[in-house]
Amino acid sequence: MDGTQSKSADSNLAQALSAGHFVVTAEITPPLSSNPDDLLEKALPLRGIVDAANITDGAGARAHMSNVVAAALINQAGVEPVLQFTCRDRNRIALQSDIVGAAAFGVKNIMILGGDDPKQGDQPDAKPVFDLDTGAFMAMAKVMRDEGKIMSGRDIASPPNLFIGGADMPIDPKPDWAPTRLLEKVDAGAQFMQTQFCFDVDIVRRYIDRLNEHGATDRVKMIMGIGPLRSAKSARWMRDNLYGVIIPDALIERLENADDEQAEGCKICVDLIQQFSEIKGIAGVHVMAIRQEQYIPEILAQAGVGPKHR
Repeated sequence: MDGTQSKSADSNLAQALSAGHFVVTAEITPPLSSNPDDLLEKALPLRGIVDAANITDGAGARAHMSNVVAAALINQAGVEPVLQFTCRDRNRIALQSDIVGAAAFGVKNIMILGGDDPKQGDQPDAKPVFDLDTGAFMAMAKVMRDEGKIMSGRDIASPPNLFIGGADMPIDPKPDWAPTRLLEKVDAGAQFMQTQFCFDVDIVRRYIDRLNEHGATDRVKMIMGIGPLRSAKSARWMRDNLYGVIIPDALIERLENADDEQAEGCKICVDLIQQFSEIKGIAGVHVMAIRQEQYIPEILAQAGVGPKHR
């Protein structure tokens, strides 16, 4: 393995990245249901066609099936999870306990996020925790893995085997811009990054070129966020309401002029995945198909990416 990965990082995702494969991850929002089948209905179509599937943690600041339980369930069903953790809902005691508990079920990939503001969810009176920020959380997870200790100094009898990820947001970099925040996360322990949606390939190229110039892509694996756009109306809403999402006017016009906007949105996704796969410094794509999960297998087949196409 290269210098971005601990010797203990042996998840399938870590191994695929270490081998230089163009990886594919997808995203699953657990249902608000106690029936495992409601989760597996989303997860099983991804088995064998993605390297791993993210399990979100209270996405949209709303309650769902426990992220740890959901990750354990899909792992048992043969879909490797990337277990998302937010800093919003738990203090360090609960976070450490959940990391160890997830590891007991063979969960190795984790992704650390701040989390959406509870005021944006359906229970706006909920109190956020934020005991740790993302950097402190990553550093804690790294110590748990590498030193086998929690923050109090107590030993973990069997330390978790973790591959640690974080979130990034592509921008069109100004001439004096440097990826300072990204490198701080890498220094804290991040080994891979999954990004917010970016549908502008020119901005992606300029952003990744700047990361390359600063040596960032030699230290962390960059996985670009993408997905099928449902319609021009949906694309506008995403651009206007989801922080950091980049969708150029030309793509929205392409959707408006299409006979079938949803089918065109899938074609756009395929086109961008293929272009991203050719950019030096991009290690893969993270496909977020909110309420369109059924299209992921065909999108990946048309793009010619994922484990089946190696």
